[in-house]
Amino acid sequence: MQEITASENQLQEVAKAILAAYPRERVFGFYGEMGAGKTTLIKEMCNALGVKDITSSPTFAIINEYWTEAGQPLYHFDFYRIDEPADASRVGFEEYLYSGSYCFIEWTEKVEEILQDDFVRVTIERVDDQTRRFIF
Repeated sequence: MQEITASENQLQEVAKAILAAYPRERVFGFYGEMGAGKTTLIKEMCNALGVKDITSSPTFAIINEYWTEAGQPLYHFDFYRIDEPADASRVGFEEYLYSGSYCFIEWTEKVEEILQDDFVRVTIERVDDQTRRFIF
């Protein structure tokens, strides 16, 4: 487990550090209060992986699909609006998990029973308005 404290302008380095720490992992669950910076960190991780699409939170769509320069899909989930894990299953969540593609999940606590322990846990804690602690 690693911990990095950084400001928003250092997120590119944080994203690269997380990906470097888990080079074989493809499923990442993000934890943190509303406004902690989950979507912003995921955007930087997408950039580090060569995604050229505009990235945004899939709060209403539940899932966004992006493509890397290498032609690989990457999936970004936001489960804030679901009420139970079965709601995630209805959108085919398990198929994405086992696709071998990167899956970045916001509000992971809502689908933990589907994931079991087969994912990288990334926690974001607010230190102050400009600084966050990243634990992974």
